[in-house]
Amino acid sequence: MFIEVLVGLLIGGLIFFLIQKRKTQHLETEDGWWGVGAPPDGEEDVTIRPFKVSTSDEELEDLYRRIDQTRPTPSLEDSQFNYGFNSHYLEKVVSYWRNEFNWRKQVDKLNHYPHFKTKIEGIDVHYLHVKPKKLNEGTTAIPLIMVHGWPGSFYEFYGVIPLLTEPSDPGDLVFEVVCPSIPGYGFSEAPHKKGFDSVCAARIFHKLMKRLGFQQFYAQGGDWGWMVTTNMAQLDPKSVRGLHVNIATPFKFSLPIALSIMLGRQFPKLFGFTDMDVQHLFPCTEKLVVESIKESGYMHIQCTKPDTAGRGLNDSPVGLAAYILEKFSTWTNRDFRNLEDGGLTRKFSLDDLLTNVMIYWTSGCITSSMRFYKENFGKGLNQLHFKLPAYVPTGFACFPNELIYTPKLWAKQKYWQLETFTHMARGGHFAEKPCSPENCSLSSCRGQRSHVVIVLTA
Repeated sequence: MFIEVLVGLLIGGLIFFLIQKRKTQHLETEDGWWGVGAPPDGEEDVTIRPFKVSTSDEELEDLYRRIDQTRPTPSLEDSQFNYGFNSHYLEKVVSYWRNEFNWRKQVDKLNHYPHFKTKIEGIDVHYLHVKPKKLNEGTTAIPLIMVHGWPGSFYEFYGVIPLLTEPSDPGDLVFEVVCPSIPGYGFSEAPHKKGFDSVCAARIFHKLMKRLGFQQFYAQGGDWGWMVTTNMAQLDPKSVRGLHVNIATPFKFSLPIALSIMLGRQFPKLFGFTDMDVQHLFPCTEKLVVESIKESGYMHIQCTKPDTAGRGLNDSPVGLAAYILEKFSTWTNRDFRNLEDGGLTRKFSLDDLLTNVMIYWTSGCITSSMRFYKENFGKGLNQLHFKLPAYVPTGFACFPNELIYTPKLWAKQKYWQLETFTHMARGGHFAEKPCSPENCSLSSCRGQRSHVVIVLTA
């Protein structure tokens, strides 16, 4: 009798523990102040101001002077991109930048969509707000916030915005798109105080969406945008009606993940692994450890002493270009490390790549963008938002060449309402970056649109 009671209590306790573990928890946050000095008395200015990207002769003359005074360092023989950006190919990129790239033309392209700024928690937040040009009678545009990462910018979304706001099929869903710059990136003001992390950015973007009149909306994110939009869903799941991400690196090492790493190669079906999963996960030491070490040196610098490296990059346009563009090589496909040109123009045009670099250069934001790593990972991986799941309907586009490949089992540990999980045919870390018109039919952009739509209609 005693043993039966004990077993009953143990089983009951286990059930209670599992129920409590699955109990919904929401992330909590408090208002912050990131402006200079102490917050002023009175209400915050909620004015929304139009903004235009601009340039000047002085800005371009300073750029060209610095480019002309660069000091090349020859690459090692037969090194390709294995030591970083190949110096020989960098000379070709710099020559194009100096002599052919038309920044004024790209500024006009950036201003094709309406830009705005508004003050939130003491700093100016920059964003695009693109409304459909025409709506069919009885149709309502669906609000969607799209958040970039590093070393990207709001420009990542220029290829997909028209597909969302002006769909070719009149019966398709139509979106009203908001693309903010994370504070410290692009034309958003950098925080003036320590501690601005992804949860703070999520809180600010919630305020932005509400200021624009959206009580409920959908969200898409990659790189830091993935973490920010996930935090948005954790903070207020009633506001975020659906979430779409194209990266989902697990920070919480759960038992299912541990078992799948140990046994997944021998028993893939037990963990729902596809052939693609097995190919990109195993052998684990090589695919998950060695490859991560090869591509994460920048992260250690930016998580510890971002201002030191940032000062040099902010002073040298060529150094800045090398530092940023190298990521668009190996993060697109790690095999590009073995190419003399890093495969840069296989997916991107130099105009698009240099436009992104120029956003960093003209805004002087490289140091503040790098600080975002220290503010997030400097607090360790034991933060509550790393542990909490997201409960909103979620879609995940799994790109084969993502930095850390995430199978469905792993994604489900974080996203408890994972409505769709799709293996993309090709692509890497920069899923939303506008494609080069000469080598892409926008099929990948259309793929991104379709996955956002699937989440909404699931």
